[in-house]
Amino acid sequence: MTEPALAPAPSADTLLEALRARLGAAHVLTAPSDLDPYLVESRKLYRGSALAAVRPGSTEEVAFVVEACAAAGVAVVAQGGNTGLVGGGVPHGGVVLSLARMNRIVSLDAVNASIVVEAGAILADVQDAADAAGLLFPLSYASRGSARIGGALACNSGGIAVLAYGNARDLVLGLEVVLADGRVWNGLKALRKNNAGYDLKHLFVGSEGTLGIITKAVLKLFPKPASRTVGFVGLPSVRVALDLFARLRKRADRDLTAFEFIPPVGLDMVLRHMPGTVRPLAGAHGAYALIELASARPDADTRAELEAALSDAIEDGLVEDATLGASEAQNLALWALREHLSDAQGYEGGSIKHDVSVPLSRLADFVEQASAACEAAMPGLRVCAFGHVGDGNMHFNLSQPVGMDKAAFLGAWADFNRIVHDIVTAMDGSIAAEHGVGLIKRDELQHYGDPVALDLMRAIKAGLDPQDRLNPGKVVALSSNPQPALP
Repeated sequence: MTEPALAPAPSADTLLEALRARLGAAHVLTAPSDLDPYLVESRKLYRGSALAAVRPGSTEEVAFVVEACAAAGVAVVAQGGNTGLVGGGVPHGGVVLSLARMNRIVSLDAVNASIVVEAGAILADVQDAADAAGLLFPLSYASRGSARIGGALACNSGGIAVLAYGNARDLVLGLEVVLADGRVWNGLKALRKNNAGYDLKHLFVGSEGTLGIITKAVLKLFPKPASRTVGFVGLPSVRVALDLFARLRKRADRDLTAFEFIPPVGLDMVLRHMPGTVRPLAGAHGAYALIELASARPDADTRAELEAALSDAIEDGLVEDATLGASEAQNLALWALREHLSDAQGYEGGSIKHDVSVPLSRLADFVEQASAACEAAMPGLRVCAFGHVGDGNMHFNLSQPVGMDKAAFLGAWADFNRIVHDIVTAMDGSIAAEHGVGLIKRDELQHYGDPVALDLMRAIKAGLDPQDRLNPGKVVALSSNPQPALP
């Protein structure tokens, strides 16, 4: 018996015509000048290419785009605020699906302490909506004014409040997701207990758009802090910083909402390049920490609490000097010293960045060993290691030696990856802490990942996206699809 002939896949022109008919021509961008912002992430490590960038305005339109692209054999790369740092949102052919128009706050339930938002909602807008209701959405980082919720969840973003509230994954109650074939999974339940089968939402959080496209989310809210105090302290070393953190965690318990490590070289870069920043402490110190205490209790006095704790630490020789913000404006000014670190590094030439985590008990060992190894490999190298002490996440960034050619320095990226990632792996850590894998760490994951875990990841990818059409080539690559080259 003769098999029926398969219908030919639609041509690119036919696909674009269908997309324009459904979304409107204004939301199907093909001109090079219109496409350009969608082809490069913020760090500009990769430049991609795309047939078009489309801007659907609803879940139904997202489903239409995905189904139409599947029929045409065209890849789909979802983008939120395009603030990623690992090449995960850079397209290499296919269609970019921007969720920027889907930016509504759908509903807020104060009693249930939850909020439903579209994936294109800007993180700062979600924070503001919660604040207006007397509540807190704690996910926060420097790009909160442009980062969008869909991307934050797809990358399982961490940020500055993980110590108290967890990663993005810990803040999700439910999701709505468009699957690779265009079907829509409605998992928008605002429940804190739901044991009805596999917890599917956790497949999509952190999947970087390779398993499905998040279109809506139900997020957890928390009581709004009634008292908040930020302190900046000078310390002898990163090892003493870890000792201070352990002491504060025991003393302040859940009131300790942030503990950020800042190296002297990083503080100097911020003061040198970022307008409006002021040195917070007199004299120089071997290490610095930014500490935040916050409490929702009406009777809480976090200023007195932190002041007493730091006074004791000074008497015991842990802290060399300290200052506390006397107002919210001063709190924000102290936080700016931490949040400007990555931008300030850009003024110092090339920067090779590592986003890694190790068990908290090994954090000081890691910084000391990795710093010594990298400095030995390239004299004059400046190690700028900073980050979230409370959750063991260190941004181990390397600034080029003064006067060195930037391209020559960046050419050593793979060599420094091996040095840093070997040490991380030996300490049972992770080479991808909060930024994700994307493209830049895809091959590193193949090198360091557990073989069984990698097989399971590929099986999940093949089960949900057998044609490898959703953000192909990122995180784990299916061998059937040609992969973009790494720089």
